[in-house]
Amino acid sequence: MGSPSMTFVDRGASLEWYRRNRRRSAGIFASVRPDAYYDRPIALRNPICFYEGHLPAFGVNTLVRRGLGEKGIDSRLERVFERGIDPEDVSGVPGSTQTGWPDRGTILGYAEEADRAVERAIEEKDIERADNPVLARGLALFTVLEHEPMHQETLAYMWHRLSYEKKIRPAGVPAPLTGGEPPAPRRVRIPAGRAMLGAERGSIPFGWDNEFPRRVVEVPAFEIDVYDVTDRDYLGFVDAGGYSREDLWSPEGWQWRVESGIEHPLFWERENGRWLWRGMWERVPLPAAWPVYVSHAEASAYARWKGMRLPTEAEFHRAGYATPEGLERSYPWGEEEPDESRGNFGFRRPDPVPVGSHPAGASAWGVEDLVGNGWEWTSTVFEGFPGFEPMASYPVYSTDFFDGKHFVMKGASPVTAKELLRRSFRNWFRGNYPYVYATFRCVTP
Repeated sequence: MGSPSMTFVDRGASLEWYRRNRRRSAGIFASVRPDAYYDRPIALRNPICFYEGHLPAFGVNTLVRRGLGEKGIDSRLERVFERGIDPEDVSGVPGSTQTGWPDRGTILGYAEEADRAVERAIEEKDIERADNPVLARGLALFTVLEHEPMHQETLAYMWHRLSYEKKIRPAGVPAPLTGGEPPAPRRVRIPAGRAMLGAERGSIPFGWDNEFPRRVVEVPAFEIDVYDVTDRDYLGFVDAGGYSREDLWSPEGWQWRVESGIEHPLFWERENGRWLWRGMWERVPLPAAWPVYVSHAEASAYARWKGMRLPTEAEFHRAGYATPEGLERSYPWGEEEPDESRGNFGFRRPDPVPVGSHPAGASAWGVEDLVGNGWEWTSTVFEGFPGFEPMASYPVYSTDFFDGKHFVMKGASPVTAKELLRRSFRNWFRGNYPYVYATFRCVTP
């Protein structure tokens, strides 16, 4: 029997959340010109058309089919659009030469039917059942609701690689805030103490499987940068020949750098002797005060050049959420809900802003920009916490990436949804993946 009351699921709020996701996705796809619909802006990702089908298909596959046990809309399309990819290189891209993608009319028609099915389930069906592990505590529903904004961020950095003539700038997009001189770099000392990673099962309404169970770590004292490494900071590394010094790079990072011909951050472009930053909608002179966006391999090489290193996941947590009193905050700034005074997140801007622009978002130790303006690389290899269990609604969400090649990222980017800003949320990417909106800061003992 189903649960007699909806303990965890608010149907009205969930329906609005779902519709809000779908409206935002529609706006994102509307910003691509029709002739680019089958383009693959990043060779390691599927073509654009895939994602317009994948997002509604995921709702059907997860909630309607796996959760409720009902028939889907179109079994063929639900297989075609079932899951994205994360190959190590282009040789591992399935369907990279596929030409038989459905036409856009077919995809949009399917999406309409899928939306109706998911909305009907949210409004009417027994979507919270204690006797069904996929539906317990509304698991399948929350999986669908958080999955879409995560993909919206994927779409953003894919769109970033599209040529400007293939995109349509939406009305009202704010101009880049390039700022002036960055604040002087400085560090703060974090005393030894505990860091609480993840969350206990049942303590939060929803979390992805890699967030559980809570893990308490004793962290030795360390010093950490107050601000993320800026473009100005990183330019020093580039000018000093950091990309030609093998001793600064890990073996894997150096191999990737050489084979790919990497000589500077992907978001930087050189023209007529000056550096430009490739923004979403326009190029601007390299903003000295913006956080630099680089791969884990590049971040690690810079840190070695500085005689420092990347923080561990536990050090990030201690600097971000712990307090001198030994407590843990929900957000770096405290318990108040995230708003625009706390950081650059929530799709308000497509590009970064100068570091230090949101002092109201600082942690108890005075570390700034820990949430927003760019995910932050850690040195921690992505794996499950002791006691990890795959989630019933999406069993391969994390396990496929416990391969020693992915690194934990914390924080958020300009296009990370507010719903994903919880303390326990963990992101991850390959060490040689340069496309994501990821920055870093350094630590030293």
